[in-house]
Amino acid sequence: MCALSSQVENMNSSTLLLLNVIPRDSFSTALTKNIVAMLVWLALSILNCSMVSTFRKHRFFYEDPRYIMFICMVINDGVQLTLVTSLYVVSIEMKYRILASACCPLILTAVTTTRSTPLILAGMALECYISICFPLHYSHICTVARTMWMIGVIFLLSLTPPITDLFITVAKEPPLFFHTSIFCDHSLLFRDHSIYYKNCVFDSVYFSFVFLTLLYTYYKIMLTARAASTDLVSAKKARNTVLLHGVQLLLCMLAFVVPSMQAPLIQLFPMYGLEIRYVNFLLVYIIPRFLSPMIYGFRDEKFRKNWLRYFVSKAHKVDNSVTASVLI
Repeated sequence: MCALSSQVENMNSSTLLLLNVIPRDSFSTALTKNIVAMLVWLALSILNCSMVSTFRKHRFFYEDPRYIMFICMVINDGVQLTLVTSLYVVSIEMKYRILASACCPLILTAVTTTRSTPLILAGMALECYISICFPLHYSHICTVARTMWMIGVIFLLSLTPPITDLFITVAKEPPLFFHTSIFCDHSLLFRDHSIYYKNCVFDSVYFSFVFLTLLYTYYKIMLTARAASTDLVSAKKARNTVLLHGVQLLLCMLAFVVPSMQAPLIQLFPMYGLEIRYVNFLLVYIIPRFLSPMIYGFRDEKFRKNWLRYFVSKAHKVDNSVTASVLI
């Protein structure tokens, strides 16, 4: 159960194999992959920006811990998707090298935002658990101040592994290493073997904590919703929401499993190395980001109503500008 940064021993060889041995995609194939990646990034970026704008326009969202955590996840996923897509296109498809010192902040931010998503989901599960199982105590337990503290702790925990990777690298690599040009990949930037074992321990604890938290809270939520609901439609909706949360978490947690599987797959099927990496890229980083708009944008009635108003107002502004330009 080693995460993104725990592949030093086998990912170095697989990444070098991809970059130096495996033939590059044809121009049309590489162009198609890049266009698909950029179109997906653009679509998700538009959705994320519209959600952030909707949140900012309504003060009552600022007072609800559920929406505060949701918008933090939206921003986190937007930053993560932008960095990961850029690194994928530049490092793998275009084979550009950059200075190791310039690569450090990019990798640190990408790894931190990737690790934050499951923890934010766990925090949202706890909030949902309290609201359903302890409704009378919800307003005292889930406050805006405590929510902000929890978000700060989440990002601190997510930043700890990559920042320790950097400290180990600074201590063990010669200063000249940070002035050399490399492909911006975690396994090529943080190469020391101790990083591998450190992250294996961290990720085992991390994965176990998130998994047990989600398993317990979702189980209790389903039991409470089933016992309290007298409407079969409401019970079905509650179960579907819980199921979507579980699927989203499962897809996010693939980031802790897929990287360690990617290297042996590439070594077994070297001629399909680029395809394996591309499928993993879509499965781990792209697909989970589609579920957040569906769960919170479309299924949440309060947010959906204001979100649709945002799009309607934008459409009216576009129509008015087009009409004005025609009249002029």
